[in-house]
Amino acid sequence: MADTQVATTPATPEAAASRRNEKVGIVVSTKMQKTIAVEIEMRKAHPKYKRVMKSNKKFYAHDEQNSARVGDVVRIRETRPLSKLKRWTLEEIVRRSSLSQLSDAKPVVAAPAK
Repeated sequence: MADTQVATTPATPEAAASRRNEKVGIVVSTKMQKTIAVEIEMRKAHPKYKRVMKSNKKFYAHDEQNSARVGDVVRIRETRPLSKLKRWTLEEIVRRSSLSQLSDAKPVVAAPAK
């Protein structure tokens, strides 16, 4: 019998990271430092009645540069536990929210009361 070696480890680090779970959702909160809350909408057929049901789940993701804003559509990737609730990191911002563009363009300054 010939001994053959089969490589089970990926050749590149990108291939190893690509096996991690990814989700796309909407940012609902950025009130924490370096953390965003992303809401994912899942659609699943009911086991008995076969009607498509919607369910929402919130995930906390690490955002190193605080670049995501409320309303943005983002892609998050599974990672090692970073805190009690954070197990995801921000991979990319898929689409910017039109609300965040308005707030960046024209900051509102309140006039002092007389």
